[in-house]
Amino acid sequence: MLLEKLTSLNGVSGNEDAVRNFIKEEIKDHVDEIKIDRLGNLIAIKHGKENYPKVMLSAHMDEVGLMVKSINDKGFVKFLKVGGIDDKVLVSKPVSIGDKKITGVIGAKAIHLQTPKERTVPLKSKDLYIDIGAKSKDDGKKHVSPGDYICFLSDYVEFGDDLIKAKALDDRAGCAIIMDLLKNNYDSTIYAVFSVQEEVGLRGAAPYSYRLDSDLAIVIETTSCFDLDKVEEPDFVTKMHGGPAFSVLDRVTYYSKAVTNRLIGVAKDNNISYQFKQVPKGGNDSGQIHLSKNGIPTACISMPCRYLHSPVSVISKRDFNNSKKLLDEFLKDIKKEEFVNV
Repeated sequence: MLLEKLTSLNGVSGNEDAVRNFIKEEIKDHVDEIKIDRLGNLIAIKHGKENYPKVMLSAHMDEVGLMVKSINDKGFVKFLKVGGIDDKVLVSKPVSIGDKKITGVIGAKAIHLQTPKERTVPLKSKDLYIDIGAKSKDDGKKHVSPGDYICFLSDYVEFGDDLIKAKALDDRAGCAIIMDLLKNNYDSTIYAVFSVQEEVGLRGAAPYSYRLDSDLAIVIETTSCFDLDKVEEPDFVTKMHGGPAFSVLDRVTYYSKAVTNRLIGVAKDNNISYQFKQVPKGGNDSGQIHLSKNGIPTACISMPCRYLHSPVSVISKRDFNNSKKLLDEFLKDIKKEEFVNV
């Protein structure tokens, strides 16, 4: 399965090469042009008919992870976080370090060695280390170096009621949808963008948004899903199996009502379940996209994702397939000159 292959690749922000190379190889026979800009964004263009809108579809390739900071005298690896990761999810997680894919385990002071006070204080990332089995600093330096990227080791598994668990579903799920849609032909010109460095401040989105002359843009993302134990429904943000989620606004974007309402109309016409994000937190590449040049009308389709930004995230196959179907039907339904010169 395409999504399984994508999530198995390591691509922490700033180190998306393996993901980009895989996507490029998979889509090359389905598009007219492929460009890679200086930051590493992959831009694929599929030309459509004259006077139909130029539609940007955007998903980011990078994932949250860690980076080697130093190696101490005992051979343990100290690290920095890359992207927004909750310190509490790190302890005891297996990781892969650098191009050599050195295996390690994130460790901490054992509980039976902690003082009563220490046991009441959540561990911080600065208190943790990675055990790679090295016996000294010199031994550790033979295997890893400062600046090496660190990825979580987590297998792709389908389980339960149509659920998928894996690392990097944020946002390889969006990448997989765009890759599948590029196999189809539409009247509109498609700018398919697979961006870099979204998790560290939406950095990749600025240059490609300015470079492309898009009439509208749709970001395909994952978003928080808190339909969990001891959480009240108003704080769910989204519900698993509730369908693709639309955003009205978030921390960085006011989304286009025109494009969003058009997507909602397509969902209704095709009996595709959908929902709205209930909590306007977070953000995605739309924060850069919608402000580019004279402004680009931008909407976002998000798939609910439990345990976002953790070593193991979870999405629904139904939400994934409904998001893809919604985009496909939307692109089929676009009218001549619709959204052009909005």
